[in-house]
Amino acid sequence: MQPDSFFALNSYHIALVVVGAIVIVAQWLPRLFSDREPASAPLMILFGTGAALLVPNLPTLPDPREAPRIWELVSELTVIIALFGTGMRIDALRPWRRWTPTFRMLGIAMPLTILAVALLGIGFEGLTVAGAILLGAVLAPTDPVLAADVQVGPPQEGVEHPVRFTLTTEAGLNDGLAFPFVYLGLLVAAETVTPGLLVFDWLALDVVYRIAVGGAMGWAGARVLGYVLFSVPRNAVLAETGSGVVALAGVLLCYGSTELVEGYGFIAVAVMGLTLRRVEQDHHFHRRLHDFSESIEHALTAVLLVALGTILPLLFADLTWVHVIFALLLILVVRPLSGWIGLLGSRLAYRDRAVISLYGVRGIGSIYYLCYAGSHMDFANKDELWTLVGLVILLSTILHGFSVGWAMEQIKDD
Repeated sequence: MQPDSFFALNSYHIALVVVGAIVIVAQWLPRLFSDREPASAPLMILFGTGAALLVPNLPTLPDPREAPRIWELVSELTVIIALFGTGMRIDALRPWRRWTPTFRMLGIAMPLTILAVALLGIGFEGLTVAGAILLGAVLAPTDPVLAADVQVGPPQEGVEHPVRFTLTTEAGLNDGLAFPFVYLGLLVAAETVTPGLLVFDWLALDVVYRIAVGGAMGWAGARVLGYVLFSVPRNAVLAETGSGVVALAGVLLCYGSTELVEGYGFIAVAVMGLTLRRVEQDHHFHRRLHDFSESIEHALTAVLLVALGTILPLLFADLTWVHVIFALLLILVVRPLSGWIGLLGSRLAYRDRAVISLYGVRGIGSIYYLCYAGSHMDFANKDELWTLVGLVILLSTILHGFSVGWAMEQIKDD
């Protein structure tokens, strides 16, 4: 039997060609102008948008406002792998005082950012209280996926600059720590908030219990996985095979089991990476595992960024200058000012504090949180939130992506 048309130009195959071409060009094009690390993330988003506008009937992922589930699952997997890899990058946890800037960013800067974004959302965008809280939680965390350029290097490289250490550990932990505020936004949206509910359900369950369980499950999961990889059987340990898929399966096991006992899986996998890195610390398997997980992370990220670009024309259908001003205020004022306040009194140099405060890129984690909220409740301001989040991700990747190489050069000799 002969096909109906020899050159049928199947739309699925066209989509594969477009995605492949965009990723290659986005990685290659910046090399023509600079020998720094390529600012590929914003280019993949922009080229994805161009493809959606120029290629007729290009297949895309469904609109996340109407069908958030597939976006939630892919972004969740990407963040899981990124968080584990972020923990794996840290060569040395001590001296403990090097964590002080991280704790300041998590305990001071992030809550200030959530509060400021929520207030701007109410006063500037006219959002409901629930929508404003949710927007603050979605946009507060530094993304562990797109912030890789400001993080420390792979395992066993040594020399972890305080700026890179702080941004790496902040990105690794703040995704899970923003989750209680997502739950708070959903509680407010459901109009079930009472003083007793806030204390006993939200504070006790969503904040204390889930965070504690996430940390404990991550530590326990790393110890068990380390035992399987490095100890038994002693004469033929799995780590010597060089196969990263077993360890990656352990990460998925840890994440899933943590979620089953109502802990924060994001915290669990970040703690798992940090803890597993301490087991047989000098073993070559750590570098192989990091590289393996990073390759998967990069592949998933590329697909997500191109997909995000293709649906931006839908998300920006009602874009106004108010949205643009809001996004720029978050990126250029709220995050830097919150970070600067959080780092007041630290021992970091002026330039180091400035870089940490400025480089809080927003990205895949924000997509996941908004999809999670959308798949659990049909809340008001949904279209408005997606427009703002899409714009913030685009502007954040552009502003941070094209300046991060220069910024990192400024701190090299500190």
